[in-house]
Amino acid sequence: MNQVVVLALVGAVAWGFWALLADVATRSMPPEVAMIISYAVAIGVAGVYAWYRGTAFLGSDPTALWFAGLAGVASGVGAVAYYAALQIGSAGIATTITAMYFVVAAALGFLLFGNAPEVSDLAGIAAAVVAVTLIAY
Repeated sequence: MNQVVVLALVGAVAWGFWALLADVATRSMPPEVAMIISYAVAIGVAGVYAWYRGTAFLGSDPTALWFAGLAGVASGVGAVAYYAALQIGSAGIATTITAMYFVVAAALGFLLFGNAPEVSDLAGIAAAVVAVTLIAY
């Protein structure tokens, strides 16, 4: 099997557990505390993985640090909103809607990077929006 597919499937399964466990955690603790603990542990996991691979932490392009930092800001805002949504509502709705981040990423790729969408891209995005709407409501 393609390595990209294997890694993506591992990510999907891990994030499925993450969503379920985050939902349980936010039942008895503030969502921001659950998020801080979750992300602190995630940083440890990523650090061990980087150490195992012998990754150079600063890389070769200093501007990449800014993009990584901005990605962290976006991730933090998204995580706070997600954990707060888990605490006040259904995990099925919160998880399904926030999982639509790929639609935002695709639209930004089309707009900012000039990636021309294929008809199949647009059809897939439309199908995903319909699916999320059906699941969430």
